[in-house]
Parts: sequence; structure tokens; C-alpha cells
Amino acid sequence: MRENNKTDISLSSILQDSLYSSSSSPPPELSEEKVKQALLQRPSFTVKARLIIIFLIFFLISAGISITAMLMLSEINDRIAFVALADSFANEIQHVRRIEKNYFLYGSDLSEALPLLKTANTMLDKASQDLGHVVGTKELHDIHTQLHQYRQLIQILINKKNDSLFLSSQEFTTTAQQLRERGSAILLMSLDMSQKERQVISDMTKKARKVHIFLLVILLLLSFFIAFHIYRHIILRLQRLSHATERFANGDFLPITPTRKYKDEFSRLVIAMNHMMYELNRRQNLLVESHKLRAIGNLTAGIAHELNNPLNNIMLTSEVLKDNLKSLSDEELVDIAHDLVTQSERAQQVVKNLLDFARESETKTAYFQITAIIDETLQLAKNQIKLNNIQLEKEYEKGLPPIYGDRELLKQVFLNLIINAIDAMPDGGKLTIKVFQDKNTGFISIHVKDTGVGIPAHILGSIFNPFFTTKPTGKGTGLGLAVSRGIIVKHGGNIEVKSTVNEGATFIVHLPIVSIPAHEKDISHEE
Repeated sequence: MRENNKTDISLSSILQDSLYSSSSSPPPELSEEKVKQALLQRPSFTVKARLIIIFLIFFLISAGISITAMLMLSEINDRIAFVALADSFANEIQHVRRIEKNYFLYGSDLSEALPLLKTANTMLDKASQDLGHVVGTKELHDIHTQLHQYRQLIQILINKKNDSLFLSSQEFTTTAQQLRERGSAILLMSLDMSQKERQVISDMTKKARKVHIFLLVILLLLSFFIAFHIYRHIILRLQRLSHATERFANGDFLPITPTRKYKDEFSRLVIAMNHMMYELNRRQNLLVESHKLRAIGNLTAGIAHELNNPLNNIMLTSEVLKDNLKSLSDEELVDIAHDLVTQSERAQQVVKNLLDFARESETKTAYFQITAIIDETLQLAKNQIKLNNIQLEKEYEKGLPPIYGDRELLKQVFLNLIINAIDAMPDGGKLTIKVFQDKNTGFISIHVKDTGVGIPAHILGSIFNPFFTTKPTGKGTGLGLAVSRGIIVKHGGNIEVKSTVNEGATFIVHLPIVSIPAHEKDISHEE
């Protein structure tokens, strides 16, 4: 388990190092099992759980906003009810005061005020019980006390309305003065309390508007956060995975490695995609190797002819040396030995070229001149060209910048194109190879043109499909051009063809001029 942890910790550095090689195959350190373990060993925090938490927070805030609004509305309604009650109470008191005034002016019946006072007292009790928590009980208690004293004074006047001594005494004058003062105080207190509550209601309404605007801003920000979270954790990751599938399709087989702290539903998808990538890479390698074996088979005749010449010379020279050993001078012996060494080196070079091409080795990338690769490939196929009576013409632009890639893979591409051109000219013809830099695209273009039978227009779009071939059964697998295009795409380029029947075909290879292969630039290997 500790070993796995060490491996997982170094995954990021391994991936970073891999960006500086043009190998589209995953490095040995990034094996499928190690990447899978790195993806799975992280703590789990699923997208579902995140969304539940976010929407729960959203619900709680919305519920808080609704409850706050309901409480504020309820308090405003209570205060409005109190104001209405206070206005009714003030109306009752004003009516009582009119009766009071008529009593002192005209001697009218003061007992008419008692039912009104009873109604006012009932209103006051109701306000104390139902709305005391809103406005406070102290002011209501003060009004209640004043109202009680006011009723007592009225009751005294009613009881002594026929007492002439009382009506003419100083006590009557004092009682009347107290009655007026109590009535005025009660009316002023009720009106003042009603006015205060109106002001409170106005302030609360303004505050409620501000609170609602503030809460709406919070909800808007929270909505943006939810949208951003969904975009970042779902949409953006789907886009990255889509980009990864495009990389895989273009031959870039670097796996998706973990960079997030937690694993979720996407981790399983990434594991499946990585497995698909490793399988595609394995099958691509098998395809390349099978085509390489086919190319070697096509070269056998030329290689046999190339080896046969030095071997014949070695054999003849050896026979001469054997028959005339005693009669040869030292100088002649040296010449014969030198001839044997020269012919042996010639045969050795042929075998070395073949082994270099056929050898299964790790992908190696470097800077090199593309014309050098083409010349090395032509050296491999020179006997095929000579035996088929084909005229070779090369047009290389001077001062071409170097490219970055794998020499052997590109050599395999050009060898396949050259062999196809040779096969297209069974009665001889002209093979033209033109290399130049396209100023418009910044790519290096390689044209391989033959004067052979050409390719019919109706099959021109299918020649790069695997297992599609126009050659007779047994002479072609239909893999060459498919493999070649895969190799060129890995190098960040592309390959196309132009052809006219009975006039020949031109295969055009475009390779980028970059310091790092195009397919490894701006890629996001993360999950």
C-alpha cells in the first residue's frame, strides 16, 4: 500500500515530464493499474452529495427568507390592527368628551357616556390581550388607569347630579377640572400611540423592502453559485472528457490522471475511458507492427538482390584467394583482403538498415531534418526502385527548419508511400518527392507523386480506412495507409491524397514545425 502511495504521489511529476516527449503512448510509469489506483484511492465526495448540500442550503436560505417575510408581515398586520383599534378607541373617547362638553354647557344627561366608556374599556382590554406584545403593555396600562379614573369622575357627577350643594361647591369645580384633564390626557395618549405605531409601520415597510431586495440579491448570487458549480463540476468536466476522447482519437494516448481531492461519479467514467485508451494504444501498436512486417516482406526481393551482390563478390574473391594463394604477392593479398572487408561492410550495412527498421523499440523523439529521413527511406527502397525501372526525382527546398518526432515511425510512413507508388507503376514510371515549407500554414509539406494507374474518385475517400485495399488478394492487407495516417496524426500533422485515373497519384504529408508536438500542447490531463 505504501508503494502505491509513492507511485500516486509521483503521478503528477511523471505526467509533467511526459509533456516534454512526443510519445503519444503512455510512459511505463503510468500503467493502467497505477492510474486506476490513483483515481480510486481518493476520498469519495460525489457530485450527487454536492448538489444535495447546495440545494439544501438554497432551500434553507429560501425558507429563512420566507419565514422572515411572514414574520414581518405578521407584525405589520398586528400593528395595523392596533392602529385601527386605537383609532376606534379615540373615536369613542371623543364621543364621550362631546357628551361631557354638552353636560357642562347644557346640562345634558352624562350617563350616556357610560356605554361608550365600557366599549372603550373593552377595546383597551382586547388590545392588551391580543396586541400587547406588539406595542408594549406599559402605555396601555397607563391609558387603562386614566380611563378608570375618568369613569370614576363621570360616575361621581352622575351620582350627584341632583345635589345642589355639590353642584355649587368647590368640589364640583375640582371634579370637573379633573374630568377635563383626564379626558384630554386619554385622547392625547391614544392619538400619540396611534401616531407612533403609524410611524413604526412606515419604518417597518421601508425596512421590509430593503430586506427583500437584499435577500433577492443573496438568492441571485446563490443561483449564480449553483450554476457555476454545475458548470465547473459537471459541464466543464464533460468538456474535458470530450477533449480527452478527441486526443485519444488523434492518437495521443496519455492517460487522464487525478488532480482533484475527491473521487465521484466521473472517476468511474475516467477509469473506463483510460481502459479504452490503453486498449486502443495496444491495438494500434499491434497494427503498426503488423504493417511493419508487411513492409519488410515487400522489401525482401530488393534486400535479397542487395545482399546477393556483395555475397557473390565475397565468394568469387574467396575462390580466387583459395586457388592462387601461393602465387599472389603481398600487395595483391592486401587488395583482396580489402575487397573482402568492403563487400562484408556493404552486406552488413544492408542488414543493419533492415534491422533498424524492423526492430521493435520504444518510441524515441528528437529534432531532425525531414529530408534526411526521406533519403534514408529511399536507401532502403533503392533496389525496388531500380528493379521496377522507376526514375526518381527529388526536389528539396533549402534551409528547411527541423521537425520534432520519431525517426523510425516517419521512416515507416514514407517507406509505405514509396512502396505504394512503386506498386502503382508496374511498367515503370517517374517517382517525384518534393519537400517545402508552406508559408500559409507553417507546416512542412512532403509530396510523394507517381505516374501510375491512379485511384478512382469513388474510392478516394476510403483508402485510409483500415483493411481497405485495391491490390489483389494476398498482396495487400489494407493497413498501410491507415497506420501511416495514425502515425502522422500522432505527430500533429495530417495526410491527404490527390489522384487522377491513368495519370498517377500524389500523397501529401503535412508535418508541423513545433518545439513540442502539437498533440501535446494545451492538453488537460486531469480528472
